[in-house]
Amino acid sequence: MVHDKSMTPHVPVSVEEIVEQTHQAYELGITIAHLHARDAGGKPTWKASIYRDIFEGVRKHCPDLVICGSTSGRKFSDFERRSEVIELKPDMCSLTLSSLNFYNQASVNDPEMIQKLVLKMREYGVKPELEVFDTGMINYGKYLIEKGIITEPCYWNLIFGNISGLQANLLEIGLAIEKVPDGHYFACAGLGRYQLKVTATAIAMGCGVRVGLEDNIWWDQPGGQKATNIDLLKRVHKLIHINGHTCLPSKEFGGFGFYNLKR
Repeated sequence: MVHDKSMTPHVPVSVEEIVEQTHQAYELGITIAHLHARDAGGKPTWKASIYRDIFEGVRKHCPDLVICGSTSGRKFSDFERRSEVIELKPDMCSLTLSSLNFYNQASVNDPEMIQKLVLKMREYGVKPELEVFDTGMINYGKYLIEKGIITEPCYWNLIFGNISGLQANLLEIGLAIEKVPDGHYFACAGLGRYQLKVTATAIAMGCGVRVGLEDNIWWDQPGGQKATNIDLLKRVHKLIHINGHTCLPSKEFGGFGFYNLKR
């Protein structure tokens, strides 16, 4: 939703670039692709017509990959635009579980919007990717489960390093993981300079991870070497092997290939 070609030449913005980079990552062993669409000018867009081209291209080359579209409210605030991608029936769509602030921008997600989005996902057979930036969002996700609005098991995306949310330290990483209900799936992600720290910590604990240029454009530190999506993914695989783990396909949760089922 933020990074563009002026920040790094490696970020994919056209349909062709997004499909190609997703295919390259798929060949290295990813199991979920969290995708954002861009318009002809490279700006974030909600339009289903563009998402359709991306999804069709990815499905052609990556037939068993779990595809996740974005319903983010950072750029588009109304339900109609945010929910249009759901009608394409991707495997998943993102669902941020509360409002929050980033450094220079707010993401507004009021309870009515959250519930309308998840109910539309249910209508179209789409699983929510539960986006978590603080522990209160986990609490609200559990509330939606108790009310029967979200069905179990769920997939939680735990995101660390945002200034107004979970921080990238052992205490808060452990706390967030502990609050995820037993039997659910989750992955840990770090923003910016915290991506490697969170990734290494999560993999050491046998947890799933999310990496990519949406969260971090640097290989080393801000102002250093610019990374590619493939660079970041290859480092993840090295860390997996160093820690003696494997990442095998799984059919337990609609084909999600995670080894981090919490018990």
